[in-house]
Parts: sequence; C-alpha cells; structure tokens
Amino acid sequence: MNLSERLNEDMKALMKSGDKFALTVVRMIRSAVKNAEIDARRPLSDEEVMDILTREVKQRRDALQEFEKAGREDLADQAKAEIEVIQRYMPQPLTEAELTRIVEETIQEVGASSKADMGKVMSALMPKVKGRADGKQVNAAVQRLLV
Repeated sequence: MNLSERLNEDMKALMKSGDKFALTVVRMIRSAVKNAEIDARRPLSDEEVMDILTREVKQRRDALQEFEKAGREDLADQAKAEIEVIQRYMPQPLTEAELTRIVEETIQEVGASSKADMGKVMSALMPKVKGRADGKQVNAAVQRLLV
C-alpha cells in the first residue's frame, strides 16, 4: 500500500473512530497531495508525497516558533499536535548518532576537507536523509564535522 492509499484508508478509519482532530489533519494532508497531483497531472510517488509531508511539518514548526514567541500556547499546542499526526506517515527520524555517522561517511565519499566543501557535502547528503532529518539539524552536523 502506497502512502496516498494509506492516507485514504486512515481517513476512513478516523471518520469511523470519531477522532475529529486527526481527521482534520489527514484531510489537510490529502488536500495538499491532491493539489500536487492536479498540478503534476498524474498520481504522485511515495517520495513526492514524503516531500509534501516534510513541507507540511516544516510549515508547522515555523508557525510553532512564532506562536511560542507571541505567547500563544493554545496555537502552539495545536501545531505540536498536528506535527505528531503528520509524523505518523513519515519514516522514523534519525538519531544524533545515526546522523553523525551518515555525515561522516558522506564527507569521506566526496573528499571534503574544509567548510568550503560544505555545499558539496550537503548536496550529496540531503537525498540520503530526506524525510528523516531536518535541514537545520543536518547543516549543524556538517558544520560541526567539517574543520
């Protein structure tokens, strides 16, 4: 079962279970996927759906920071809950140790030796950690390991 089918099946199950909040979030995700399918004029692959999920989580994290700055705990809590629902459909995030190992391997692969090679490392690294690590987290790890 691909990711789009799983979203559809989960939506049906959430309708039956009465979990209105999760149902609303899944409907928002499905809407974003459907809009992308219309733009592409074809069904999306799981990788493309994962890109949409990643974008949705990033938007909510950005909003979460703004809500916390503004002292809007009610909206911050809602954003956190939406992130949790979306992350059910994403692969398990990398631990710090796993990310460090992948960054070290990539640095060796591309032969990077200084921060001047950071772009080369990042372009080789991002496809490997797609959907499993935040770009800021990856960037920080690369900067830490490149001397």
